[in-house]
Amino acid sequence: MAVVKRKTAKKIRQTHRYLGIFIGIQFLMWTISGLYFSWTDIDEIHGDHLRKTEIKSPVFQDLKSPDQLRPGLEIESLQLKEIAGKPYYWVNSNLLINAKTGAVKEEISKDDALKIAGRIMREDLNVKGIEKINNTGKHHEYRSGPLPAYVISYDNSQNIKAYVAAKNGEFQTLRHRDWRWFDFLWMTHTMDYEGRDDFNNLLLRAFSLLGLITVFSGFLLWFISSPRIIKLHKRLKK
Repeated sequence: MAVVKRKTAKKIRQTHRYLGIFIGIQFLMWTISGLYFSWTDIDEIHGDHLRKTEIKSPVFQDLKSPDQLRPGLEIESLQLKEIAGKPYYWVNSNLLINAKTGAVKEEISKDDALKIAGRIMREDLNVKGIEKINNTGKHHEYRSGPLPAYVISYDNSQNIKAYVAAKNGEFQTLRHRDWRWFDFLWMTHTMDYEGRDDFNNLLLRAFSLLGLITVFSGFLLWFISSPRIIKLHKRLKK
């Protein structure tokens, strides 16, 4: 007599088979993405090899204090920035004023953005084009960056793009082919198809539980079909 009835064993096999088919593709994506992550250099994914190795800090003279430039201005945060060779104060994260003249700069120009990116990016990268974006979708590669922003494209097989915030002239990030592959595989790994980084989403939890059920059903199949277990069961029944 078998450890369990044939009908029960058949149901366990069917459950294991269908679960394997259902979650097999996701298991494959977890494995492929895990291998990719373990074999890639995260610094290259960030694009460090596309930036200049040394970036000189600007030196300014004859700067005026924000109080002199705009008397009565209440300051909560202050940052000195260099935009196209000129000094600016970034005040309270919403106001950009020339640190010498006090003139307010609403947004940087395309020429400013090119100079800012040129200070960061490698000199051998040739600019192919530049455009301004005012909004991005949930799956855009610049989905979490401040807007509006300038997108600077480079004439390169890796489809390199640099992003500069239009409001304060901050170099935000760069994107290239390997980063996009990483981003896609990271999405399939976390199963967060909206923002990429939510490990607590319902879909991931469901597939994780189904994965455990599949593994345990496999162990159970081995147990009920093992000749040694069956023989032992028969001896105990005598």
